[in-house]
Amino acid sequence: MALEPITHVRGRGVVVPGDDIDTDRIIPARYMKVVTFDGLGDFLFRDVRLDDEGRSLGHPLDAPERAGATVLVSGRNFGSGSSREHAPQAIVRAGFRAVVAASFAEIFFANSTTLGLVCLALDPEDLAAVSAAVDADPTAEVAIDVANQTLAVGGRTFQGRLPATAREVLAAGRYDPLAELLAHGDRIAATAARLPYVAEAAS
Repeated sequence: MALEPITHVRGRGVVVPGDDIDTDRIIPARYMKVVTFDGLGDFLFRDVRLDDEGRSLGHPLDAPERAGATVLVSGRNFGSGSSREHAPQAIVRAGFRAVVAASFAEIFFANSTTLGLVCLALDPEDLAAVSAAVDADPTAEVAIDVANQTLAVGGRTFQGRLPATAREVLAAGRYDPLAELLAHGDRIAATAARLPYVAEAAS
């Protein structure tokens, strides 16, 4: 059974500036010692958001006017570094539904798509304009059209890039391979029953 299709993302944005923001900055390694991903959103960008005493360092995510933002805007090569799935998990569990950047690390992009997190790439000039619009108006709606690979904000529409494979699985609600596997347990069992070596192992 397919998950909910993702064809559009609409919400307020927040700019987290910088290029080459890696997965260790997104979610420090010490918070990966968990059995489930529950609660990881609390540690998103933890080491650049809070000091050792837990006091705010003035990170954009902590600005009161950015509370509830669902579109994260950043720079080039977002999600570089290690391939930890915890990074997009932390972003999703913090309430974000899309990340907009100039480019994405390949494994981060794949892990994000599996979670239904839309990763739209924009040309640097357009990204700068989007960042400026989001920074200027905390109430501005950012609207992403997955099929058309566009982003609209502040009365302007920008053409982005989202690979066809990602667009297709998001729109069909088939972006999570594990969910697909679990949804077809009866077919898996039927196939296994026809395999002699499986029957022999079970006996």
